[in-house]
Amino acid sequence: MAKSWVNSAERIGADLHLELSGSGGRRAALIDALRAAVRGGRLAPGTRLPPYRSLAEDLGVARNTVADAYAELVAEGWLTARQGSGTRVAERARPLRAQPMRHAVKGPVTAPPRARAPRHDLRQGTPDASAFPRAAWLASYRRALQQAPDEVFGPGDPAGRVELREALTEYLARVRGVRTAPDRIVICSGFAHGLRLLFGQGGGGPLRGPLAVESYGLGFHRELLRTAGVRTVPLPVDEHGACVEELTRERAVLLTPAHQFPTGGPLHAERRTAVVDWARAQGGVVLEDDYDGEFRYDRKPVGALQGLDPERVILLGSVSKSLSPALRLGWMVLPERYVEGVLTTKGEREAWASVLDQLSLADLIVSGSYDRHVRRMRQRYRSRRDRLVAALAARAPHIEVTGVAAGLHAVLRLPPGTERTALKAAAWQGVALDGLADFRHPEAATADQDGLVVGYATPSEAAFAAALEALCEVLPPDGSAGVPAAG
Repeated sequence: MAKSWVNSAERIGADLHLELSGSGGRRAALIDALRAAVRGGRLAPGTRLPPYRSLAEDLGVARNTVADAYAELVAEGWLTARQGSGTRVAERARPLRAQPMRHAVKGPVTAPPRARAPRHDLRQGTPDASAFPRAAWLASYRRALQQAPDEVFGPGDPAGRVELREALTEYLARVRGVRTAPDRIVICSGFAHGLRLLFGQGGGGPLRGPLAVESYGLGFHRELLRTAGVRTVPLPVDEHGACVEELTRERAVLLTPAHQFPTGGPLHAERRTAVVDWARAQGGVVLEDDYDGEFRYDRKPVGALQGLDPERVILLGSVSKSLSPALRLGWMVLPERYVEGVLTTKGEREAWASVLDQLSLADLIVSGSYDRHVRRMRQRYRSRRDRLVAALAARAPHIEVTGVAAGLHAVLRLPPGTERTALKAAAWQGVALDGLADFRHPEAATADQDGLVVGYATPSEAAFAAALEALCEVLPPDGSAGVPAAG
């Protein structure tokens, strides 16, 4: 038995020739033919297959034959079927690729594993990419390009374009209470780049270690500092932020005063004053990571610590949360004595932040489009925060939710001993999450706390409800000392 079928382009997007052959019946022949088409790459992941009736007519077989073949391949993982989306080739059904001839080698040869994208991404750290203000950015980019002087297309100023530094001076004063001038601002590609400029490689920057840091923070930043030869000393963190009274002989401290990362909550007013007094007495400096200062929901934004003493606080900010990390645009607001050292470390040629992107951001700020975008996203993220809290109250009322007054993530406090198993269950279900322990400084003396750090900004609006449902499914039950390992 053999039957050829050439499918029309409008049905699946590309012509496809199937050979139904063999003695096992038409259903088995169709299953084999579709498997072969997927394996060989002729049906790419995500390709939509024809409806049962259309394919049955093309092949001259019964509708039930096609329906049964689709169902079998869905069960095996070759296809996926969703209401309203039809039947498609599964995203993980990658074709086998021909391997080049190799000389014989001893031992097994294996390809490096390829990371699979999660079905639901609830990791912290990124905004909703679908909400990027494309129209406003394009309008600002066009104006910036049309109005740019010829010098823009030559070597850049290592401090950054003056248009952006002037716009940031006004914006940060108005929104964050920052006191500065354009010649105290240096444009960089983000917070990590700012750290590299301050500490250099092997101590080449204007600052030296050791550096006091909060006992919970990004391991990436600690590793960056370690590579630069900077020892980090952890400060305990409680519900009022970092315990700055434990600062001793360090000459610099890195804090997240507006919203402690990741545990949440602003640095208490008395501690804000105390850390500035410490910096004055020690001749030291405070590094202020203002990573999400615009996104506060339940009360007025907490002003930047820098406003208390511009000569003792270095403020670092970026558009990674407000716009997109893909822009690679950030800024450092520096005391006068550090400007020259940072520029020396950076070098004479701007090699990090695109000059045209700098001009576009300046226009976005001056035109008011940036303010409008931030207000719109603040409303959207507050709504998502509220939906997260409501879902947990209904589905997992035993789980305490903290750190939700600001920012783009929440911390779910878990019963002792359940964090690792909850993360395993989440991974098994395709839910990407961070555990609280992943952010703990390895030398921190405080007791471990079990919890999940849930980012509610990353999923698109259309995907958020399903992500919440999946999250609730993997949380440990009430009174549990642990959840069973998935699988």
